[in-house]
Amino acid sequence: MDWLNYHHLHYFWMTAKEGSVSKASERLRLSLPTVSAQIKLLEEALNVKLFERKGRTLVLTDTGRVAFHYADELFGIGRDLVDAIKQGHVGRAVPLTVGVSNAVPKLIVCRLLEPLIREDDSVRLICREENTDHLLTQLATHTVDVVLTDTPAPPHVRVKAFNHLLGESHTAFFAPTARAGRLRRRFPQCLKDLPMVVPASSTALRRDLESWFDRIRVRPRIVGEFEDPALMKSFGAEAGLAFPAPAAIERDVCRVYGVAAFGRTELVRERYYAISAERRVKHPAVRAITTTARDGLFA
Repeated sequence: MDWLNYHHLHYFWMTAKEGSVSKASERLRLSLPTVSAQIKLLEEALNVKLFERKGRTLVLTDTGRVAFHYADELFGIGRDLVDAIKQGHVGRAVPLTVGVSNAVPKLIVCRLLEPLIREDDSVRLICREENTDHLLTQLATHTVDVVLTDTPAPPHVRVKAFNHLLGESHTAFFAPTARAGRLRRRFPQCLKDLPMVVPASSTALRRDLESWFDRIRVRPRIVGEFEDPALMKSFGAEAGLAFPAPAAIERDVCRVYGVAAFGRTELVRERYYAISAERRVKHPAVRAITTTARDGLFA
């Protein structure tokens, strides 16, 4: 059986966290050559390279990122052990790392994840936001447990991943409350030349909106495009502009941004997926997310 020197692993973990051997040496109160030598011994024991130099910067290799993930979880368990004993807690919260595609509205994410931490303290939630391709890579290395996205895993990404449809929502249009009342009476013709902010052209929602505008032969005056749905809503509300959002969170959008819905279309739909590395979802927290989606948010 191969044994792992946890002192060496701790020096590697601290160096990866701090970004340099010198900073890690300061935190560990050890000399720089000592820390460097211990990391070298770890690399020799594992027969891999954990770091590589790019110019003057020390960066993790692909293997180093995997090792850091496991080390981070390992030492996190150690911290939880100390906290549990000090505070008298019997159980330990199970970490759930959720990768969130930056195209998914934040209010959708909140509605899906909130029950996990509201009902009990058995889950410790960790959220990471990036584009879907990067998150799927992290799914393959088990850095994230599940990915929430608005598109299924694309075929060009060579990652073992399974798509679980959470549900779909048709699209609503929002504007400042006083203006929404006037617009509501003649929707969708009111969209003609209406100043509006919309999702970026790379998103599925934007492509579907453009097709719908062509279909009804009415086109708004697009004054801004946003990759971040939350920023789009905030900007639209502050600037007094119209914007689209999922009808499934209509009440939340109105409450958070101080706007009102003035129209809806079932011809523009957004779909949301949970992507996992397993065909059948086994993680209890991930099953809770799918249940929340199908029985509640998108019922």
